[in-house]
Amino acid sequence: MDLGVNLPTANTRHTSPEAIVRIAQAAERLGYGAVWTFERLLYPTGDVAQPGGPPRPLPEVYKVAYDPLETLAYVAAGTQRIKLGTSVVDALFHTPVVLAKRYATLDVFSAGRAIAGLGQGWMAQEFRTANVPPRRKGAGMDEFVAAMRAVWGPDPVRYRGRFYRIPESILNPKPVQPGGPPILLGAMSPAGLERAARIADGINPIAFAYEQLAGLVEGFRAAARAIGRDPATLKVVVRVNNAIAPAPLPEAGRAFLSGSAAQLAADLSRLLPLGLDHVFFGTGAAPTVEDEVALLEALIGAASAAGVAVAPAPPV
Repeated sequence: MDLGVNLPTANTRHTSPEAIVRIAQAAERLGYGAVWTFERLLYPTGDVAQPGGPPRPLPEVYKVAYDPLETLAYVAAGTQRIKLGTSVVDALFHTPVVLAKRYATLDVFSAGRAIAGLGQGWMAQEFRTANVPPRRKGAGMDEFVAAMRAVWGPDPVRYRGRFYRIPESILNPKPVQPGGPPILLGAMSPAGLERAARIADGINPIAFAYEQLAGLVEGFRAAARAIGRDPATLKVVVRVNNAIAPAPLPEAGRAFLSGSAAQLAADLSRLLPLGLDHVFFGTGAAPTVEDEVALLEALIGAASAAGVAVAPAPPV
């Protein structure tokens, strides 16, 4: 298991091009495996129907959200080795050819470091903005991924489905990675786990609690075995929506995978039996960018001391 960093591309005290690149470069130097961005199309001014509760305003953090792929292309120019992932881009708000070419371009510019973390979207206002009916989820996502893979495949490219069609064409550039960037699906439901096992290269769940995460991982691997895929060939990349806290949190009532570097390392050691590939955390809790870098260094040190196998820092 290696570790990653969700870059401060949303409305935090560190949301600036300079800070984003500084954190990405520090993560690379320290031995983190990947940096991550996400997509938010808009911030509705009224209440929003959200998972896990009644309609309410979106969190303030979403009032600014840099485009994920343009941000990663900028980061690619300032880094050399660290992987560049999205968690997630809501695929259905795009068209397969355009999104596939954007990922392919990022893969070329970064010398093969792109990871395509995709989701289906959940906010009704964003579906209306994209002029896409929510009922397209499911079958539409299957087609979208198939069409993207066709774009990344050999020319001439052609695809014909119910929702998406590509007339026979030459489509370039092709990604550096054979077959294209690995596709991870953000999924939390039984249907989502089955879809990820069937059409993706891995899964990208959000961790809220140990038991919840363990159940998702086992459900995903069981779904893969049921259709004849080897779970060992599929990635499990876990998103943690908490940032590294500058000071320890009280243990009473502390959420799993929250708190200081030492507390996070202890929780990560519990995850070792699950055989995860990658776990990444948020940023933005520290007063300054340099303080944030110090927290990233503390987490790498604490995780290593706790027996969590993290990638060693490569020579600069």
